[in-house]
Amino acid sequence: MIWNLARRMILTAILVPLGAAGARKLSETIERRRGASRGTRLLRQGADMLQNTFGRKKRSRFGFR
Repeated sequence: MIWNLARRMILTAILVPLGAAGARKLSETIERRRGASRGTRLLRQGADMLQNTFGRKKRSRFGFR
């Protein structure tokens, strides 16, 4: 039971941010070679969504939210 919890924590703490960074890097590389397209935009948006969901939360300027 504790191993299942540890495995979930490792997945969310390490692998998801690495996957998001990899998708963003792939999107940048393809855009450099071929130009912007719907696929590269979706890759970047998916990486942003993953990072916002599982990554650190952005602080607002005045801390109201």
